[in-house]
Amino acid sequence: MFSSLVNWRTILSAVAIIIVTATIFYSNYLSRKIAADEKKKVKIWAESLKTKSITNDESALNLTNLISNENDDIPIVETDEKDNPTGNYLNIEDDRMKTEPGFLKKKVEEFKKQHEKIIVEIVPNTRLFYYFGDSTLQKEVKYYPIVQLVIVGLFIIITLITISTRNKSTQNQVWAGMAKETAHQLGTPISSLEGWLEILKEIPENAKITPEISKDIERLKLVSDRFGKIGSKPQLESVNIIHQLEQMIGYIKKRSTDKINFRINHFESTDLKIMINAPLFDWVTENLFKNALDALDGNGTITTSIINNPGNIFIDITDTGKGISKKNMGNVFKPGFTTKKRGWGLGLSLSKRIIEHYHKGQLFIKSSEPGKGTTFRIVLKK
Repeated sequence: MFSSLVNWRTILSAVAIIIVTATIFYSNYLSRKIAADEKKKVKIWAESLKTKSITNDESALNLTNLISNENDDIPIVETDEKDNPTGNYLNIEDDRMKTEPGFLKKKVEEFKKQHEKIIVEIVPNTRLFYYFGDSTLQKEVKYYPIVQLVIVGLFIIITLITISTRNKSTQNQVWAGMAKETAHQLGTPISSLEGWLEILKEIPENAKITPEISKDIERLKLVSDRFGKIGSKPQLESVNIIHQLEQMIGYIKKRSTDKINFRINHFESTDLKIMINAPLFDWVTENLFKNALDALDGNGTITTSIINNPGNIFIDITDTGKGISKKNMGNVFKPGFTTKKRGWGLGLSLSKRIIEHYHKGQLFIKSSEPGKGTTFRIVLKK
């Protein structure tokens, strides 16, 4: 799936680069063509002013006015040879000219950077300069590649999100199918074991071992029940979260060494009710406690802190183990990632899915430092 997503990203990026590059070249071509056309218009306007000033003929005046009316978009400023505005201009903001001293002079400096000036000789040794800026059409053509780049970028982002969502949906279906099939496959041997247990109970010599076998069978039934709930909308019930965690700590404590210390801080709260699905929530905390045990290597402390906030509850599970390296921090919850020699690397991925998808909460690494330990935090809404 990851490889497929990378290939799609590469293809989409290549297509985007080709589209934007082609657009830039074509936009530059159009821009040069428009600039040449506008330069001709400015030159015609300048020549009409020259004719008007020399002949002072009414027809020349009419021609100048006609050209001015036709050009309602290209800003033009006429200056003398020292770049001082003469007072002749076209399509310049009159309001700003009245309120900003030297506005025409600023426009001349601005236009110098955009286009080469047009020089018109009125009489021998007397010249006028005409500076002009970009028209609205010219600006639109220049900014078009940027607009298209943004549009193509948004298209790529939306496409990638769609592909990612589709892949996640497929992955969720695979997860749910595998979990339900596992629960189904466990059903038959568990039923068989229960039958054999009843036979063993009839023999007095087995009185010491049958209770332990019964516990293991109940444990298998719990595991099967957990798998069966994956993919289905779980029923949430009001549960005392402190009692629920104390039960899980007791279960884990019996399966760890005497050198592991378990602590629980609930800050004087004794009955803290919250809506959870107990079997699935126990699966999460069991995974977190087992990860903490693996990090301790048989010696250390696991502290569970239950923090009661106005809108939610924080559950912090902290170990004094080896911690998580920075390069692995972003991979901890990815399916298949594990630093252990045994295991599939699914525990934390499933735990995050259970908390976020089924309980609408959060599960994340609050802090971790190599050699000092790790804190996982569960956030549940009240």
